[in-house]
Amino acid sequence: MQEPGSVQRKIPCAFSTQVRQEPGSKRAGQSFRVLASGDLSLKALEADIHHALATEKVDGSCCYVTKYKEFTWNLDDDFKTVTDSWLPAHGVVQINGQLQPDENGHIPGWIPVEKGSKPYCWHLSTVDYDSGLALVLRPCSEKNILEITTVPLVELLEQTLELIGTHINGNPYGLGNKRRPVHFLISHGSLQIAKPLTLNLADLISWFEESPEGKVEGIVWHCMNGVLIKLHRHHLGLQWPLPDPYLTARPLSVNVDLSKYECDLDAKSSFLIFARLNGKQFDFFKDIPWEDAEN
Repeated sequence: MQEPGSVQRKIPCAFSTQVRQEPGSKRAGQSFRVLASGDLSLKALEADIHHALATEKVDGSCCYVTKYKEFTWNLDDDFKTVTDSWLPAHGVVQINGQLQPDENGHIPGWIPVEKGSKPYCWHLSTVDYDSGLALVLRPCSEKNILEITTVPLVELLEQTLELIGTHINGNPYGLGNKRRPVHFLISHGSLQIAKPLTLNLADLISWFEESPEGKVEGIVWHCMNGVLIKLHRHHLGLQWPLPDPYLTARPLSVNVDLSKYECDLDAKSSFLIFARLNGKQFDFFKDIPWEDAEN
């Protein structure tokens, strides 16, 4: 598994945007605000957003699952030094073997998450390389029920996923606690929005403000040509995080049985916490009594 480097590809907004020089709400200390206008952007129209799959935008840290490869690109001095194992993101343009920056002056890429890597210990708590397993949240076969389960890493190859949990982005979903931190992965595009959305700002604002399903960080449209288009609540001047996000207001089942695996897991591994809750179902994800996951 690999975690993004200091830069990553920017997904364009679904609507035209304007920048206002006023305090932003997305990041602390941000001196500007990016707001959507009333028109769909040219990139969204070119990608045929009207026939795209709308999914929940999850507030976490992006990861990429791939087989380990080494790259030794020679980058210009204008860019940060990367390790030999740094992997460029898909779609990065090359000219004569030289990687080219995007329109924002970035060359997005990935760096490995390896054992003993302290900066990425929470990423590591969601994978076990010895058994080849990942801890994943996904929709269950039953309507509207989520499932925490183990998935072979080989089934996630070449996918990007979002890491969320106690120590990620201020924990907007209220998962676990400092004594029992929990983290897991969500495949991008797996949390589909059930009801069709009309693509005008007034209706989308109403959906974000009034629909229980609209209590999300944003929307990512997966277009048929592979292009991703997003809309963040901050693009509409709306609050995030929320006290009761849709993700943790849904029922959850836990299916994490480690008895048939020989796992050498860290004491803080989220595998162990959810394994102690194996077989249980909760009416609301947010109501999991983490004290039940005691050693």
